[in-house]
Amino acid sequence: MSECGVDAGVLTGRLIPLQHALAPGIGPEQIPGVVRPGRARKPNFLPNPDMKSSAFAVLLLGAALPLRAADQIVVTVANDLDLARPAEVIAIPIQDVQRLLPGVMIDHYVVRDAAGAVLPCQVTNFKPEEHHDYYLDLLFQHDFAAGEKSAVFTITASPTPVPPFPSKVFARHIPERFDDFAWENDRLAHRIYGPGLSTGVAGRDKMVSSGIDVWCKRVRYPIVDRWYLKGHYHEDSGEGLDMYNVGTSRGCGGTGIWADGRLAVSANWQTWKVLANGPIRAVFELGYAPWDAGHGVTVSEVKRFTVDAGHNLDQIESTFTIEGANEATVAIGLNKNSADKGQEPRVTATNDEADHALVQWEAQKTNGAIGEAVVVAPADFRGYAEDAANRLILARAMSGQPLRYWAGAGWTKSGDFASEADWQAYVAASARRAASPVRISSIEGR
Repeated sequence: MSECGVDAGVLTGRLIPLQHALAPGIGPEQIPGVVRPGRARKPNFLPNPDMKSSAFAVLLLGAALPLRAADQIVVTVANDLDLARPAEVIAIPIQDVQRLLPGVMIDHYVVRDAAGAVLPCQVTNFKPEEHHDYYLDLLFQHDFAAGEKSAVFTITASPTPVPPFPSKVFARHIPERFDDFAWENDRLAHRIYGPGLSTGVAGRDKMVSSGIDVWCKRVRYPIVDRWYLKGHYHEDSGEGLDMYNVGTSRGCGGTGIWADGRLAVSANWQTWKVLANGPIRAVFELGYAPWDAGHGVTVSEVKRFTVDAGHNLDQIESTFTIEGANEATVAIGLNKNSADKGQEPRVTATNDEADHALVQWEAQKTNGAIGEAVVVAPADFRGYAEDAANRLILARAMSGQPLRYWAGAGWTKSGDFASEADWQAYVAASARRAASPVRISSIEGR
């Protein structure tokens, strides 16, 4: 267990008053093992040469023995909703963990639930390229049952490194396929087209599009690398398939600028950066070069995706740099008809104003049904629109300020959604969860 310095104001036990125990000219800050409030250092028990005798030194050292660091951290998390919250991500600021368990390396943390079960955990660092300890949060997940208002967890230090947990999320640049960027969790997968696909190198596959594609999964394990390797992911061989045609539409949650009843969209992404990659959360950014939004306004965009295990909707934060205006109306879209030829889709769409959501359900002939949705924060919601290819939900974006929304899909053959009603209920619950995140009600060392 790591040692910690002892505050002069929190020494316990039977002590000789400091004003009587000190040799002339010696203050509390000069006693080995005692530090001023706010300072911490490892105790040093070398005798002070100014002490009158070795017997006095022994007496003084007994008074100044350091207190131990906490053996564990106990965290209580509060939930204000009555509905079930499966796979809820709990984020503990790493500074709180390091304060209560000082000197513990991040790969030695062990998180347990109230029953003592070890939970997969993850530490985030969004500046990994700088090789410094820019740690942000310690993440883990909990399944809140309906009506469960609080949950308690413990964090302890392992004497040896904790082996990696199997990852349920994954994101990477796919240079071998014209610069796709693909990501997934244990529910479904997505991709967005990169610069290579917009050049002549792509041949007949050449496409300019910033829409978001969907890959439907039957399995919980990662499939992105497997499907790119085998190449035949438009046919279901037991793991699922790519049954969604994004084309030049917004796909499932792509953005554009809406003005005068027209949609102005970017080209393929130009930059990428992976910030976190499992086991329970992946975070990455895609950057889009400036494009003409009309009326003398030019817009560029950086999209940050947060992909959590166990969720069908990803959190997306789009930060627009707007030249020629202070704000813009952003349209976030769903492709009106993404089905393959011959699937004879029956498509229904719902403008869910109560939850500030756009919800779509597309029942196909043999591929089952796929639901898609976009949810925006209430303060940013500005209504609905559509064009020839997309149904759109509108939101206000200020230049340089992230616009947060959630987008994703669900498939009947995954086993998660049996009907359109199931999908609508899931989206409504997700919107309520986003509006009322869980809270850390207490965190203490014991």
